[in-house]
Amino acid sequence: MKQQNFEKICENMRNKNHWLSEFATQDVEAIRFFKEEEDFRPAFFRDVDQILSSMAYTRYMDKTQVFSYQENEHISKRMIHVQLVSKIGRTIGRALGLNEDLIEAAALAHDLGHVPFGHVGETILNQISLEHHEGYFHHNIQSVRLLMEIEKGGKGRNLTLQVLDAVMCHNGEFVAQNYVPRSKTKEEFLKEYQLSYQDSKFVSHLIPMTLEGCVVRISDIIAYLGRDINDACALQVFDKKDLPSSITSVLGIHNAEMIDTIIMDIIQNSLSKNAICMSEEIYQAIKDLKQYNMEHIYLKANPKENWRRYETMFRTVFEASLSSLEQQDEKSAIYQNFLKFKSSDYIQKNSKARIAIDYLAGMTDNYLLREYSHYKGKKSGYNKKEVKE
Repeated sequence: MKQQNFEKICENMRNKNHWLSEFATQDVEAIRFFKEEEDFRPAFFRDVDQILSSMAYTRYMDKTQVFSYQENEHISKRMIHVQLVSKIGRTIGRALGLNEDLIEAAALAHDLGHVPFGHVGETILNQISLEHHEGYFHHNIQSVRLLMEIEKGGKGRNLTLQVLDAVMCHNGEFVAQNYVPRSKTKEEFLKEYQLSYQDSKFVSHLIPMTLEGCVVRISDIIAYLGRDINDACALQVFDKKDLPSSITSVLGIHNAEMIDTIIMDIIQNSLSKNAICMSEEIYQAIKDLKQYNMEHIYLKANPKENWRRYETMFRTVFEASLSSLEQQDEKSAIYQNFLKFKSSDYIQKNSKARIAIDYLAGMTDNYLLREYSHYKGKKSGYNKKEVKE
């Protein structure tokens, strides 16, 4: 390619920087842990491509959002959720003059570390991790681990610090009225990453280093609140008419209304600020709706019998996988589908328990079910190409 043409292409790819807000993250501010040759794509744009190319992203398509074991193809999977977060985040980002590439990358990657069967599976795997002295398991931290230490054969994908930080700090279970970014160095980011394994409460105090990361955090909440209600209604376990008028009078009753109302409130209250802010009325309505959904949807979506079934599956497959590693059974599923695609460095620096945890965390719902059936003697084999990296 002629140098003149290349420079023009680079200019076209970066001309959005001319209208970014003074509070936005510029492409030239991108930081990577390891130096690599950049091409005509801006750094955060390139991160999006890396995420979409990952094996972990592909597995979103068969990971539970809220409801599992449902014969309804219109119920959300994790894949739909991250795309909604991306769209909502980019809408807010464009209106505020922020870097949409950074928002998109973090939004698409934020739930890569989610385990089979959603938050129930995460709770079970956390207990297993603690029992084997591997620290607390949080899906947001596992998302970062996957991108830094598991993908590409255990070498990681060398994404930008800003994207990794937004993924780590995205946790949509913790809502706030105002999100103010806090700048960080590489060292500070890594310290927070490590502390999250040691302190169960630490993740609730994580703050993104960029305004774009703050957008992803609130967009995660916006994306699931109304959509989860839609899924519950489709499964006839919930009726929208039961929503309290104190909530619907503020946010609306339909998902589209809720999304529009919250987005417009955030844009109006955040314009020309180095913060993502909501009005008191909208903030309180979101808090009330989150609590209402917890009591009337999430607790009903996973009754105790489901918890017991999931725990049996997780523990059976974990113990079988750990045993295979200890016995160096190279014909086992964890070797054939996971470990043989990993570098010697990954194998040497991780305990057998940690490798088994990484293996389970990366599974889809159906893959865990098949592995459990295999170990319980219901199947004679397994698909050797299912989880390869």
